[in-house]
Amino acid sequence: MNHQHMYKFIISFFFLFIVLGVSAQQDNDSIPKDSVIYKTNYGLRGGVDLSKPIRSLLQDYSSGFEIVGDYRISKKWYLAAELGTEEFTTKEDFTNFTSKGSYIKMGLNFNSYKNWLDMNNEIFIGFRYGFATFNETLNSYQINTGNSILPTETITTPITEDGLTAHWAEIQIGFRAEIHNNIFISFSSSYKIMVSNTNTTNFKIHYAPGFNRIYASNTGFGFNYTISYLIPFRKK
Repeated sequence: MNHQHMYKFIISFFFLFIVLGVSAQQDNDSIPKDSVIYKTNYGLRGGVDLSKPIRSLLQDYSSGFEIVGDYRISKKWYLAAELGTEEFTTKEDFTNFTSKGSYIKMGLNFNSYKNWLDMNNEIFIGFRYGFATFNETLNSYQINTGNSILPTETITTPITEDGLTAHWAEIQIGFRAEIHNNIFISFSSSYKIMVSNTNTTNFKIHYAPGFNRIYASNTGFGFNYTISYLIPFRKK
């Protein structure tokens, strides 16, 4: 699937999501309401992505930290952002790379879930613009001598490319549940499309912090498991 078709798919999916949400809202509005008016909290919510420290404990080639935040601007819409650092080593048959840097993602979340009473849960779709600055080091690589008698030569002198950047678009789908007063857990998965990244002179970029592995199609995937706390400013 080329990028043009993928963009059309994301845009179509987004509008379908909104139409379904509006339809569900209209159906709920047709139901007689109780005389009691329930208000929900509006405020700033911040937290951390638990998946990255868990990966760091289980995988010696991966480490990172990410903070997440959002601010509710209306009943259904939230401003959202993620900020993090990451180091990841890619091991292949003949090469070994390490990418290290920081990133930021900014965008919006749309909540399609109709809460009951004073609940504050979400089933959301999110859109992000992502930007990363990083370096990538070619730790080692093997040279095929072309001779079946001579062994393959391994070069272990590191080669580092600094000042690399990456820009991408991202769509997220997930859910968030309030497990205690103003304390939330959430899970989301994401599909990413690379818009542009720095070309290196010595080798191809394999991994960008925040984007994850860069495949030949310039797409990537990810998931987040977060815990966060809401600082309520008002009720509405």
